[in-house]
Amino acid sequence: MNASNITVLLVDDHALVRAGFRRLLEDGEDIKVVLEASSGEQAVAEYKKHHPDIVVMDLSMPGIGGLAAVEKIITHDPGAKILVLSVYEESIFTKQALQAGAKGFIPKRSAPEEMYKALHQVVDGNNYISPTIAQQIAMMKLTGSENPLDNLSHREFEIFRLLAEGKTVNEIAEIFNLSPKTIGTHHTNIKQKLSVSNSAELARLAIRHGLIDP
Repeated sequence: MNASNITVLLVDDHALVRAGFRRLLEDGEDIKVVLEASSGEQAVAEYKKHHPDIVVMDLSMPGIGGLAAVEKIITHDPGAKILVLSVYEESIFTKQALQAGAKGFIPKRSAPEEMYKALHQVVDGNNYISPTIAQQIAMMKLTGSENPLDNLSHREFEIFRLLAEGKTVNEIAEIFNLSPKTIGTHHTNIKQKLSVSNSAELARLAIRHGLIDP
């Protein structure tokens, strides 16, 4: 790809964060942020309309959130290039993002140089995982330690996170435009996979794995 033509869709629900990352990205002379979105739903709509070269996606947003937005964009365009830029640094988020179709994952606290490197790697068709997170994943494989959340599909993972935040089945059904019965089935499957019996245990598990604040 011509290095002077990298167009970016920047997705984050905080305007100040978008403004900061926009300045950082455009300090790279070959990068142009042409679109911004403040929600997963808006990100999907903007991508379908404009097809930028790369999407820089936050995960934690109101509505369907970043993971579901990644999934919807990839469903629309399997060749879409998405770099997740997230405050979450737990390996489970990286695995879920890659399963949904993202090509890269770096923490928001990364140095600008790493962000430029990750963006160019993804635009060039490669995968990129922040070295700190890659090391975390490698250590988990080496020690054989399993995260029970790895057993969840990315849809189940998103529903789990929303349940842990205190959302009701009906509220989650509305967010994903699914029936309460479908969400209820997911809820049952999630509890079985995680060996928990109620919402309080779900919340404690989410806190233990850094998905929500205590």
